[in-house]
Amino acid sequence: MKDTVDDHAPRRGWMGLMAKAPQGRVRALLDATGPRPVFTWLRRPETGTVMVQGRAGGTGGRFNLGEVTVTRCALTLATGEVGHAYIQGRDKADAEAAALVDALMQTEAADSLQRAVLDPLAQAQTDRRQTRAGKAAATKVDFYTMVRGED
Repeated sequence: MKDTVDDHAPRRGWMGLMAKAPQGRVRALLDATGPRPVFTWLRRPETGTVMVQGRAGGTGGRFNLGEVTVTRCALTLATGEVGHAYIQGRDKADAEAAALVDALMQTEAADSLQRAVLDPLAQAQTDRRQTRAGKAAATKVDFYTMVRGED
């Protein structure tokens, strides 16, 4: 049992939301909040691939499923906060926006950014999951075992 508190859980949450967001959504939400802050690149956006692993049956042994294209970058704000981003796809502007949100979430602007960017992303993710679950439930077949009259 762990006796330590996971200090990275909130950051892991917002990074996951941005990584799974539809193309252009993080950028659009960030741009709606006003002008972007001044920053310096630590690592300019670059595109590459990562190996995705799967598990047989969801819990079995791991196997290499295939490669996925990702874009990553890192930047630092003028105030010193560092932001990182890994997003699926080749959109460098989306990676920049995600890194800016990551850095800004470490400042006093975190609460307003949470409401303006991360909450809409979380709601959209919930809506997508519910839609997918609804479609799956519509195809569910219930099989009943009939009791035969023979004793």
